[in-house]
Amino acid sequence: MKKFFQLHKMSLLLIATTAVFYFSFAYDLERSDFIKLIGLYSGAFFLSWKLYKIEKVNFWFLAGIALLFRALFIGAMPNLSQDFYRFIWDGRMIAAGFNPYLYLPENLIELGTAPIAQAKELFNGMGALNASHYTNYPPLNQLLFSLAGAVAGKSIVGSVIVLRMLIIAADIGVLYFGRKLLMELKLPESRIFLYLLNPFIIIELTGNLHFEGVMVFFLVWSLYLLQQKKWIGSAIIFACSVLLKLVPLMFLPLFFGYFIYERKNIQNKPNDAKLGLAKLVGFYLIVGITVALGFLPILSGAFIENFMATIGLWFQKFEFNASFYYVVRWVGFQVKGYNIIETAGKVLPLVTITMLAGLSLFRKNNSLEKLITAMLFGFTAYLFFSTTVHPWYLAISLMLSIFTNYKYIYVWSFLVILSYSAYTAHGFQENLWLVALEYLIVFSVFGWELFSRKKLEKI
Repeated sequence: MKKFFQLHKMSLLLIATTAVFYFSFAYDLERSDFIKLIGLYSGAFFLSWKLYKIEKVNFWFLAGIALLFRALFIGAMPNLSQDFYRFIWDGRMIAAGFNPYLYLPENLIELGTAPIAQAKELFNGMGALNASHYTNYPPLNQLLFSLAGAVAGKSIVGSVIVLRMLIIAADIGVLYFGRKLLMELKLPESRIFLYLLNPFIIIELTGNLHFEGVMVFFLVWSLYLLQQKKWIGSAIIFACSVLLKLVPLMFLPLFFGYFIYERKNIQNKPNDAKLGLAKLVGFYLIVGITVALGFLPILSGAFIENFMATIGLWFQKFEFNASFYYVVRWVGFQVKGYNIIETAGKVLPLVTITMLAGLSLFRKNNSLEKLITAMLFGFTAYLFFSTTVHPWYLAISLMLSIFTNYKYIYVWSFLVILSYSAYTAHGFQENLWLVALEYLIVFSVFGWELFSRKKLEKI
């Protein structure tokens, strides 16, 4: 024990100080106190990076610390997002036998017919905007919400703890499969801690209960199975990531190059191309069937109408922390004299789709490394051209980046905290100067890595 403390003396100091920052963040922070928020976040970020650099050869030591930092948040109420109130609402609706896709919280509150405990508190917590829209969380996400509804149906704090334990369990899964995949790709296994020790991941996922972490778990598991040539299992698990969050659907075109040009098929054998095409079609069919089966229990005309209407709001009504869209919006005001989000929200996704098609057709993703890089670029394009970029959206990009030599997402995971300057004591008001600073630095680092002669990876 004495030798342990001697070996890790500096690290223990870093851990204790970082733990104080996290504890203060979890239990003594208001979202509107931006100066304190950015101070605690910057401190945790710097200290975590130092800890990683010192201890990266001690894998299980860092694994224990990553778990310890998450444990500090166990009893804390999320303080940067109120989405968790809707998670609890939906989960309790399911536990009570009601389909959450068919009911608006505001209508149930107005009529006094909400069939769940603490309905008024949950309604007030989620806010009028959230309560006025139908839920848009896919079925597997709803299943996890329902576990909290069944286990802690009368306690908001209890529900928070259940949801948090699920997210922490997913991070343990990321540790397991992420490490194995790094080893398969002959990359340093310590890279997994660029994700697991990142304060952005700990605060946004464990702290504020965003289920992107569970989606990431399924995606990493799927990629690991693909590397093992177990493409049927990979397709099923990939579908699970879609049933958590729909965004992995955008990666499907990128698998074209992987299956058609896969290295082992480049042997001038006449049946290889046909075999690759057969695998590709099979992969798509399995993903499609699994996703369809996931939606089947809740499928109805009303569900489709409500679900698609809510999804459409993200592209044509909501705007937050955007980059190219804000430039387009400014041009729209100059030319049209009003906000052109409804038009831009339809056009900008087409730009992303075009870029994904280009990455699929003109880039031979004939290895898992190249496929992951294409996924990273594709999702980056999606974020750059989105009207809404909440901080937790970056989780999937950060995970993909650890399997590449690109570092711009690490930089972005630090700078994205600037977006919280929009939440002031006097209401919501984005500071576009800070948004511009965030993206100016991200674009600069991204551009340097992409085009510099000294870039670490061929495209």
